[in-house]
Amino acid sequence: MKYGEKIISKARLEKWENPYPDRDYNIEIDFPEFSCLCPRSGYPDYAAIKINYIPDKYIVELKSLKLYFNKFRGQYISHEAAANQIFDDLKKLLKPRHLEVVGDFNPRGNVKTVIRVSS
Repeated sequence: MKYGEKIISKARLEKWENPYPDRDYNIEIDFPEFSCLCPRSGYPDYAAIKINYIPDKYIVELKSLKLYFNKFRGQYISHEAAANQIFDDLKKLLKPRHLEVVGDFNPRGNVKTVIRVSS
């Protein structure tokens, strides 16, 4: 196993203290190179994952988020399950005031899927 694969396999989301917990402000994060595997065919799926949230006490540490996303590369997971799992994991970790996760998947077989999860 290469060193990057070892790091990715041990990745976990981390949180930091919000430097301005008394203020509502918006954080937008784009991850344009998300990939996973179709659970039916095994073909690769590619997406841009967009996160938009208003933090409360915590913010997500960005390197941990990048490594967390890279863990999906070898997973057989549907578009819907991937977007909802990312949402659930961030919501559980951060407990933000608002959270939206958008999985904007590249077309495959002339079908384009956009999954939007919010609360």
